[in-house]
Amino acid sequence: MQRVLVVGSPGSGKSMFAKKLSSIMDVPMVSLDALFWRSGWTPSEGADFDRRVTEATNAPHWVMEGNYLSHAGMLRRERADTVVWLDLPRMTCMIGVMIRTATGHGRVRPEMSPGCSERFDADFLHYVWTFCQKQRPQLARFVEGLRSDQILMRFTRRSEADRYLHDLSASESVH
Repeated sequence: MQRVLVVGSPGSGKSMFAKKLSSIMDVPMVSLDALFWRSGWTPSEGADFDRRVTEATNAPHWVMEGNYLSHAGMLRRERADTVVWLDLPRMTCMIGVMIRTATGHGRVRPEMSPGCSERFDADFLHYVWTFCQKQRPQLARFVEGLRSDQILMRFTRRSEADRYLHDLSASESVH
């Protein structure tokens, strides 16, 4: 694994998984949220965001987390050798977002842009609630387009993803 995409619903644990994986692999982690959002939750212009994503995908090694499939999504899929899909149940993701919001309220997460502090956002909660119906089909089509030389890892429970990271870390420490 040299270039890994981590995709899934908000609250699925993409950022935490990507941080741990990038640490184990000793490669940079790229947060698409950090590339997209500007201070005060101001979205980037589409062309500017596409340029930053394209620059990030040009690096030889990365773990990139986030969806944004309409922004250089095909380029990221083409350049990735591995896609990790955290395909967790809606309630797991909702609880993850609510815990993150409650425990981090008013603070900026490390993978976010400065000035984007954690906040309660009813529209975002609705997005997470409807993710399985509205966004998941797009992710399914996205991963169906992988080449035969690319690896797809789909985890449907956090415990599966955690076990994978634990086992990978143990095997890396042996080398």
